[in-house]
Amino acid sequence: MDVTLSDEEILRYNRQIVLKDFDFERQEQLKASRVLIVGLGGLGCAVAPYLVSAGVGEITLCDFDTVSVSNLQRQILHNDETLGMPKTVSALNGLAKLNPFVRLITDDQPLAEENADERVKYHHAVVDCSDNVATRELLNRTCYRHKIPLISGAAIRMEGQLSVFRWHDDEPCYRCISRLFGDQGLSCVEAGIMAPLAGMVGTMQAMETLKVLTGYGESPRGKLLLIDAMVTRFREFSVRRDPLCEVCGTDPA
Repeated sequence: MDVTLSDEEILRYNRQIVLKDFDFERQEQLKASRVLIVGLGGLGCAVAPYLVSAGVGEITLCDFDTVSVSNLQRQILHNDETLGMPKTVSALNGLAKLNPFVRLITDDQPLAEENADERVKYHHAVVDCSDNVATRELLNRTCYRHKIPLISGAAIRMEGQLSVFRWHDDEPCYRCISRLFGDQGLSCVEAGIMAPLAGMVGTMQAMETLKVLTGYGESPRGKLLLIDAMVTRFREFSVRRDPLCEVCGTDPA
């Protein structure tokens, strides 16, 4: 694949290219990158437009749900005209208009143990925008196995969280964190969510994905970032790798 930027791409991405220490090389790294976005709900609808407009070369949109009217409050890629449509198709309709230089692939098959490996290992980064613990745990196991960076986000009520997993020897995985909180299965249906919170977390996931793909800036290694939108407060916690973790532990029980 030729990742040389055309004159039109140079003009399109000029405001990124002129960033200190970013330059043409990192923009070409974005063009050469492949990203999997799992979930096209509130988070995915915020992540995808920024990765597309920033020039990530290939993006796979993975979701097996259809658009319902209750989604429209926060899932900004969907609208009344796409009600009942697969979310992958609805999202593609909007994203395709943003950047003709990005290849968009739709994947509407449920993610499962038997197909996760093939779908994950092809990519340079996976963005977890799913809305359930089972999918997050599956993505964590699969990304850890193939050492694919995982950018994980969650949002509910007025609370959000963000973690970036790069699989360094001294860093935790998602399971190390989820073990601390137990099995919490609340959904937006049960607990609600304020619309802009999904955008806050999703755009932060997009930023961390661009940094991971290009090596620009620093990722929050071994950190859990918590967002309390009720009082506009951000808190960062260091999380140690759990030696008893079933996924990454050195001495799993």
